[in-house]
Amino acid sequence: MKNIVILISGRGSNMQALLEATLPCRIAAVISNRAEAEGLDIARAHGIPAVVIEHRDYPDRDSFDAALARAIDSFAPDIVALAGFMRILGANFVSRYHGRMINIHPSLLPAYSGLDTHARALQDGVKIHGCTVHFVTRDLDHGPIIIQAAVPVLRDDNEQTLAARVLREEHRIYAQAIRWLCKDRVVLNVKGHAVLRHRKQSGHTLVSPGLE
Repeated sequence: MKNIVILISGRGSNMQALLEATLPCRIAAVISNRAEAEGLDIARAHGIPAVVIEHRDYPDRDSFDAALARAIDSFAPDIVALAGFMRILGANFVSRYHGRMINIHPSLLPAYSGLDTHARALQDGVKIHGCTVHFVTRDLDHGPIIIQAAVPVLRDDNEQTLAARVLREEHRIYAQAIRWLCKDRVVLNVKGHAVLRHRKQSGHTLVSPGLE
C-alpha cells in the first residue's frame, strides 16, 4: 500500500476530505509550516502523525526546504500532496519529488494561477470556473494536469459563494486523483501530459448560462 504525506498551512479542508475519504493508500503524516495551523488538530484527531516544520525558524528558503524534505522522507512517501500549503518551494525541492508531488488549485488551470482566483474570475466575467489537480513542477501552477472540475458562475455570485461551490468539487477531485495515483493509473506521456490509463472519457458538455 502506498504512503501519502500531506502538506498544509492552515485549516486544511482538502486534507480533511482526504482523511475522510476511502482511499486505497495510507496517509502517513500531515506536515505544516505553521504551528498554529488548525489542520494539525484535525490530523491528530484522526490518529495521523502531525509534524511542524516552522518556516520562520529558518534563515532562507533552501534551509527550510532541506528541513521539510528530511521530515517528508522520514515517512517514505510515494505521494506528496499539497493541500493549501502556502509556501513556494524551491527548484531542487520540486525536482526531488518529480512525478510524486501533486497540488489542488482553485481554478481551471492554466487560467488564474497564483492567488485570488475567484475574485479574478468574477472580475473578468467568466461563465465557467473550477479547480484543478496537477503535478507540481518548477513552473508554479503549470504542472501536468490530472483532473479538473468545472462549475457555472452564477449571476449573483460573490467571491465567497463561488469559492464554496468550487471547494465542494476540490474535495471530490483531489480524492479521485489520489485513488488513481495509488493504483498507478496516471502516467506522464512523452509530451509531459498526465494521462489516465484504462479510462473511457465522457463527451458531456457544461454550458453556462444554459442554452434555450
